[in-house]
Amino acid sequence: MKHLTALAIAAALAPLAQAESSAQDAATDIASITADRGIVTRPGRFTIEPSISHAHSNATQVAVEGYTVIPALLVGLINISEIQRDIFVGAMTLKYGFNSRFEGSLRVPYLSIQEDLREREIFQGTPVDTLRESSGDGLGDVELAVRYQLNDGVDGWPYVIGLFRAKAPTGEGPYDVKQRVITDNSGNPIGIELAERPTGSGFWSVEPGLSFIYPSDPAVLFGNISYVWTIKEEQGFENGGTVDPGDVIRFGFGMGFAFNERTSFSLGYDHSIIRKTTFEHGNDLFAANFDRIQVGSLAFGLSHRLSSATTLSLTIAAGITDNAPNSEITLRLPINL
Repeated sequence: MKHLTALAIAAALAPLAQAESSAQDAATDIASITADRGIVTRPGRFTIEPSISHAHSNATQVAVEGYTVIPALLVGLINISEIQRDIFVGAMTLKYGFNSRFEGSLRVPYLSIQEDLREREIFQGTPVDTLRESSGDGLGDVELAVRYQLNDGVDGWPYVIGLFRAKAPTGEGPYDVKQRVITDNSGNPIGIELAERPTGSGFWSVEPGLSFIYPSDPAVLFGNISYVWTIKEEQGFENGGTVDPGDVIRFGFGMGFAFNERTSFSLGYDHSIIRKTTFEHGNDLFAANFDRIQVGSLAFGLSHRLSSATTLSLTIAAGITDNAPNSEITLRLPINL
């Protein structure tokens, strides 16, 4: 009799558990159109996620050497340079759910970078443009991350997920590539540039953070905040020196909703505040950038479930601030095993 009662209770609770699992999966599909915004992977599930992205940047820099006679008249030399950069990233991400609250992931990227620079000879009165091209490709920085679901998301509370990510300098950093001297038409050196584009940061970094998911049928609200601590290293100077890259504060928020059981849409905003980078050489301290760098982008995402185990996600991001890429397109295909 007790056995039959237990079976009856289990049968009664099974639809509830299945409904809760389906609700979590739906929230994950909507919120995880962008990275690190879904609920953790279900226990025992192994996910293979190939992805490809393209980011395009176009910036114009102006340098002025002269003096102003009146507000409308400038006497002197003006140097204008235009930089176009295209970055292609192919990545493979592996995720595994160890239990109902804990997952681990590994991301291995491969980068291909093409940069074109058009400028006139610095501080020289010449109408001739100088064109320079540089490129680079290779393995990027490998990332290892763990995520833990801190609560059950009941009684009106959002799901809260903790994140800890470590990034290794497996890619070729700025101080690993060769440098070349820039000369003018007379052969005089006027600067130094990298011979090829680096594919990595060249530094170890760790990133703790939190993300929040609040299902509110038919929409899902989400947000995240994290802090990237980049570990300083001794490099960058021939006679020794320490480079301390600026740490990064990241946050984002957005919402998504499902058109039907298979297709969902997401709209979000991401912002990064990059603190100044410093160089230490003996008792001297130099700042590479005196102001904080603001990188903000607005992202539109579309996700479609191809089958019970496969989902296709497309994200398009547009740069809001000057330092953000003009556009970035990312296509992901997570496959659950």
